[in-house]
Amino acid sequence: MRKYEVMYILRSDIEQEAVESAISKFENIINNGGEITKSEVMGKRRLAYEINKFRDGIYVLVNFNATPEVVAELDRVMKISDEIIRYLIVLDEA
Repeated sequence: MRKYEVMYILRSDIEQEAVESAISKFENIINNGGEITKSEVMGKRRLAYEINKFRDGIYVLVNFNATPEVVAELDRVMKISDEIIRYLIVLDEA
């Protein structure tokens, strides 16, 4: 298993329980074949520039260990999720 880091920005107009369900959905994907080492909801922040008519977003940072198959599945699900404005999955080399 390799170390990865994912940061994603959720839409700011969704309700708190929708935010929690989205976070748990992505964490369940990671836990199905990997393990989360750190998960941090950084809260609502202003974006540097407007993305899809949104000026604010809810930032979430997750560090995890997983196989490339788990990362591919997480990438696939994040691409089709309506709650996500942007996301980035990187291999943590440190």
